[in-house]
Amino acid sequence: MAAQNFDVIVIGAGPGGYVAAIRASQLGLKVAIIERENLGGICLNWGCIPTKALLRSAEVFHLMHRAKEFGLSVTGLDFDLNAVVARSRGVAKQLSGGIGHLMKKNKVTVFMGAATLPKAGTVTVKTDKGTDELTAKSIILATGARARELPGLEADGDLVWTYRHALQPKRMPKKLLVIGSGAIGIEFASFFNTLGADTTVVEVMDRVLPVEDAEVSAFAKKAFVKQGMKILENTTVKKLDRSPGKVVAHLEDAKGTTTQEFDTVISAVGIIGNIENLGLEALGVKIDRTHVVTDEFCRTGVSGLYAIGDIAGAPWLAHKASHEGVMVAELIAGKHPHPIKPNSIAGCTYCYPQVASVGLTEAKAKEAGFEIKVGRFPFIGNGKAIALGEAEGFIKTIFDAKTGEMLGAHMIGAEVTELIQGYVVARGLESTEEDLMNTVFPHPTLSEMMHESVLDAYGRALHM
Repeated sequence: MAAQNFDVIVIGAGPGGYVAAIRASQLGLKVAIIERENLGGICLNWGCIPTKALLRSAEVFHLMHRAKEFGLSVTGLDFDLNAVVARSRGVAKQLSGGIGHLMKKNKVTVFMGAATLPKAGTVTVKTDKGTDELTAKSIILATGARARELPGLEADGDLVWTYRHALQPKRMPKKLLVIGSGAIGIEFASFFNTLGADTTVVEVMDRVLPVEDAEVSAFAKKAFVKQGMKILENTTVKKLDRSPGKVVAHLEDAKGTTTQEFDTVISAVGIIGNIENLGLEALGVKIDRTHVVTDEFCRTGVSGLYAIGDIAGAPWLAHKASHEGVMVAELIAGKHPHPIKPNSIAGCTYCYPQVASVGLTEAKAKEAGFEIKVGRFPFIGNGKAIALGEAEGFIKTIFDAKTGEMLGAHMIGAEVTELIQGYVVARGLESTEEDLMNTVFPHPTLSEMMHESVLDAYGRALHM
């Protein structure tokens, strides 16, 4: 069978790959995309989107418990886990189908199968119908990542779950152990804890949400404990003894080893890149700890081969992958895009309360040698937050004392995942503290706290 020729071949149809394909097509290039499982990748099908659907159900359930505060009454309060999961899967299915429509609309040729690169510029695809050979001057690797599994803590889908099992739970956990308190672990802990599971979170580092600012981590821990979670920091799960219907976890901290019994364990200890069986090593692609090494423009060092998204390393975020996809498509089309700045990419965690951040933490800013000014403003000082019944949380901003450059912003509380973008735009425009102070924020909104936090950094807060 003769090889089919394209200008660009994208391997992987997640938020990096499908966006790269659309942008390349918009720029007049002939594009093929290869996907071995679901259009939309992990994000749409098994990650960002279905988890948010689950968490929304938990949030509504939590609010129903608080009905009396709002002058409302609810009787017969309960949940149907199967129905909650069915809604989540329906949301994912709707969006995944939408990607298929986008591919057709943008004249991107879709191949459903597993890709291999036998030589530079060539991709073979094993599909249900046989093998296709494709050629292109430019190939974009967007194969993503999967859950890391530690020896002895491997998932079995029954007692020990990865995020995939947790998205389609066979049962409601009664006593749940979550290993890892990054975004994935803490979101599932938040979901099942809200629905009534007795939840314990184990974190090997000295605080939960360890990539966040230390003040945010401390506030989050207090909130989680108040909600009934048990948080064990500086603790390692050494092994899991499994028997019918129960798991005995051996937990080690500075004082020694103890055991606790659970009926369900969710392992959320990081991810590893999907680099296997692609033929990358033979092509001379450099791999570092399961991730492809690239330069700032996602070039691998092998002519015409790019890597974007999770396979290309941290931060492991869908929006980073999408922007890298656009950047690479524009580069291939002969344009001159700006490289992505990792420090200007916001991170969001959709636990309760929500957490969002961009740029340097206070500790990292000091480590980098900056003389800093720090501002804070609490939700309790904001009229909209009180009206919403969401008065717990704060916003923290960090500035370079010499130049007024915003170095970082960190938030915890209601809807901060939506608010953070204001600071992302400000960083992108290289706004100073003066620009932010002179910006008129609408009232009454949660966003006013962003203004007040900046004012506070310079001793000018008005409502505190």
